[in-house]
Amino acid sequence: MIEIQLNGKIHHLQKSLNVSQLLNSLMINKKKVAIEINGEVLSKDNYDSYRIKQNDVIEIVTFIGGG
Repeated sequence: MIEIQLNGKIHHLQKSLNVSQLLNSLMINKKKVAIEINGEVLSKDNYDSYRIKQNDVIEIVTFIGGG
């Protein structure tokens, strides 16, 4: 089991995932978010290649349109 901090809360993953898989499991559209991992913004081009590791600190910011 992998323990990470996700948006300020402890979150457990059953297995190692890449960022795209994490977003899919959370039912979040990857086109409408920005991801920061351990204080660094992750490019959308790296969502499939970055494997989430033990103790990663992940922030997911969702963009919401409107007026």
